[in-house]
Amino acid sequence: MAKTALITGASSGLGSEFARQLAARGAGLVLVARDAAKLDALAGALNAEFGVACEALAADLTTADGLAAVEARLGDAGRPVEILVNNAGFGLDLRFERNALADEDRHLDLHVRATMHLTHAALPGMLERRSGRIINVASVAAFLPRGTYGAVKAWVVAFSRWANATYAPRGVAVTALCPGFTHTNFHERMGLAPGREGVPGPLWLDAEFVVAEGLRDAARGKAVSIPSLRYKLLVGALRLVPPGLAARLARTGR
Repeated sequence: MAKTALITGASSGLGSEFARQLAARGAGLVLVARDAAKLDALAGALNAEFGVACEALAADLTTADGLAAVEARLGDAGRPVEILVNNAGFGLDLRFERNALADEDRHLDLHVRATMHLTHAALPGMLERRSGRIINVASVAAFLPRGTYGAVKAWVVAFSRWANATYAPRGVAVTALCPGFTHTNFHERMGLAPGREGVPGPLWLDAEFVVAEGLRDAARGKAVSIPSLRYKLLVGALRLVPPGLAARLARTGR
């Protein structure tokens, strides 16, 4: 795989696992996150282990300048990006009425606006080359009434379905990766100690498995990837669940 992948939210969690697995396949990397020191450390480690070129691009995608910097990198025809992973994100308290609107604005900007802008920036070059993959990290929360997190992830799924149907015939596959609860630092960043999320053990997935499934489904051109049989069955069953019960199920965990 002599290609270059740009990964947002690359400094930890699923983002760093995407970086590791793509580097293991020989892809060069553009690593995007806010923390420059973490990015530099990850880039150095991956270069030492896999011998691939790693570029660290520190940017806050909720700001105009940060978003513009990553858009410019994606649009650089002299250094084409063949794989885009829109992974950056964070969660908020499910009790919308208690959240600061400034936090909700950032949440919306990162999950929706940044995903839309970066996809738009990557598409022209990919379509010209008639080759490319875009993976938009969503969540099984997209299929549940689960606060504004579920709402933004539902947008990501709908956007990816449409984009894949539109651009796959022209060589560019777009996949929404929808994992369930996954062992990363996502919940710790919300202030929850390990084991305090209120989620039964069998519902947890490993980041390595989630990313491997997502990359496999993207290579197959699938519009939506739901890692693990248990979550596939859960999402299928939700279509038959009354709205009130779905709302109660959506309150499981944080």
